[in-house]
Amino acid sequence: MSVDVTVRTGIIAAVPDHDLLRSTLRDQWHLVPAEISALPGGLLSDGWDVTAGGERFVARLAESACRQPVEAGLAAAEHLRGTGIEAGRPVRTLAGALTVETPYGALAVLRRAPGRTLDGRDPVDQQFWGDRLGAVHRALQGFHHPGLRRWNLLDPDAPHLAVEPWVRPAVADAVTAMTRLTVTDRLTYGVLHGDPAPEIFLVDPATGRAGLLDCGAGGTGPLLYDVAAAVVYAGGQDTSAELLDGYLAAGPVEQDELCAALPVMLRFRWAVHADRAARRLAAGDGDAGLEVLRRAREALTAEADPR
Repeated sequence: MSVDVTVRTGIIAAVPDHDLLRSTLRDQWHLVPAEISALPGGLLSDGWDVTAGGERFVARLAESACRQPVEAGLAAAEHLRGTGIEAGRPVRTLAGALTVETPYGALAVLRRAPGRTLDGRDPVDQQFWGDRLGAVHRALQGFHHPGLRRWNLLDPDAPHLAVEPWVRPAVADAVTAMTRLTVTDRLTYGVLHGDPAPEIFLVDPATGRAGLLDCGAGGTGPLLYDVAAAVVYAGGQDTSAELLDGYLAAGPVEQDELCAALPVMLRFRWAVHADRAARRLAAGDGDAGLEVLRRAREALTAEADPR
């Protein structure tokens, strides 16, 4: 689970080209790719769909500081499979490791679960999406791993937040609201996915079963943070009704908690986007960072603090 409890760490410095991916997959996993295609970018990792030896795999790259949480996420994927939820099966290296350190970060490989990725704007797919996210939250209750990271808030004093004058005050306001929420409200905690984009989730047309590609880097925190992240991917609360209905029917969070806490969680998720974009700008990745920062500013400006 590519989790935002890692937001204090750095970002992936660059993305390796396909030649380096091919050589790494060949040398470390003995896989000879016939085809490599980039998966839609998540907030915390990069991924590729890989065809090799007639099978399909997912290669997932996260920052080096996340290597232990990535391995926790791989263990979580195995746990989900044991509960009947389709998820990518981790593939160990020739040396028996779950991940490999590269100049660009920690690389993991999973056998791809069957099915197509979801369309986050389609109402039926939103039901699958919310249902599977809720089912994952339930299935991971009681799951433990030494690599799981505990929930951490953003650091409003971080130097990279000086990238534009509005960023630091916006992040500080979101952190203040989140701190107040976690202190005064009873929230449901558990193992987070952290970056539950629709492209991570699958539905198999042949069986009607839904699952997910991978679990990324694992951590624990308020489960509604995942719901807020999904709502952002779906375009906001106004376009997320089916997603939320699907989640409430399958997940452990009750409707009263969702209604009370979701606005604060949404604001915090957008603050995380702003924080990551500022990090990208500080690392010299101007184009990607500026676009994400623009969208984060629009969202944070539009939403007044609800608490």
